[in-house]
Amino acid sequence: QVQLVESGGGSVQAGGSLRLSCAGNRYTFNTYYLGWFRQAPGKEREGVAAIRSNGRILYADSVKGRFTISKDNAKNTLYLQMNSLKPEDTAMYYCAADLIDYELGPYYNYWGQGTQVTVSS
Repeated sequence: QVQLVESGGGSVQAGGSLRLSCAGNRYTFNTYYLGWFRQAPGKEREGVAAIRSNGRILYADSVKGRFTISKDNAKNTLYLQMNSLKPEDTAMYYCAADLIDYELGPYYNYWGQGTQVTVSS
């Protein structure tokens, strides 16, 4: 069973940092492709970052150089370190998993409940 639980969201001022966490089980983290997505009110869900078991990492152009995705297999936890946050980063952030490599496409079948990130100017 795939279970994903996000945490770490909050409210920060522009230029600040947050680290999101996504906890799951060992099977999920060893078997599934994992990614972070976000959805702002009135906008479509968009891929932010994805990580593969072979170490390959993908980032959306809008977050390159500011966000870092990582995975701690011992803790079965996926992270998203977000630095230099901008008001346009405000959104609900979700982690997702799937057996198919959808990269940054929003087609993953398994999703967490989301954690809200709000960046004020």
